[in-house]
Amino acid sequence: MSNTASDAASPVTLITGAARGLGHALAVAEAARGAHVVALARTVGALEELDDAIRAAGGAATLVPLDITDDAGLSRLGAALHARWGRLDRWLHCAAHAAPCAPASHADEKDVDRSFAVNARATQRLIRVLDPLLRASPASQAVLMDDDRAGEAYFGAYAASKAAARAWWLAWAQET
Repeated sequence: MSNTASDAASPVTLITGAARGLGHALAVAEAARGAHVVALARTVGALEELDDAIRAAGGAATLVPLDITDDAGLSRLGAALHARWGRLDRWLHCAAHAAPCAPASHADEKDVDRSFAVNARATQRLIRVLDPLLRASPASQAVLMDDDRAGEAYFGAYAASKAAARAWWLAWAQET
């Protein structure tokens, strides 16, 4: 991909978990206000629906069908962002995995592992990949979408993995 004049003029916003819910709504809103949206999600069909909504709002998007637990894919994403724009102006991290509700003593190991892979480890990996691009922007922003489920009954795997993600995020915020 090569840079164009319009690429340089528009803010570049990466939204993880962009295909549904809050990520979808933020992607459409960012595009409507003039940002070029880089929409990352696992589901191609949902990304295509998002692209239709963004175009209807007068915006432009680059669709990235990728599971955020794919380390090599995240590295390719960082390289592609660098090659096209050389920077990232905004990162809205909406991707999350909510394990099925279960008592803490009965949480399924696969559900716990997936929650930590998506919510904690992928957050750290994305920080590693995106930090140089955010630093290259004159006024970058990074926002972690979070909630307050920590400590609620039956949300152990989700809450613990989101707490780990929050800890990575807060440490990174202090370092930058």
